Amino acid sequence: MPKLKTKSGAKKRFKVTATGKVRVQAQGKRHGMRKRPQKMIRNARGMMVMSEPDARIVRKNFLRNA
Repeated sequence: MPKLKTKSGAKKRFKVTATGKVRVQAQGKRHGMRKRPQKMIRNARGMMVMSEPDARIVRKNFLRNA
């Protein structure tokens, strides 16, 4: 059986913590900041932990070796 490769797009978007949780960049910060409230811009700073049902899908389908 061949080796399972990690999806290269997922390598750039997700990080897996030591406990197995998936960290992801907050959405909505690419452009159009003038339309967004300051509170949303502040809260979307840095990385956040993905919800467990979504993280399960990411680990299973995109991060095979995690």
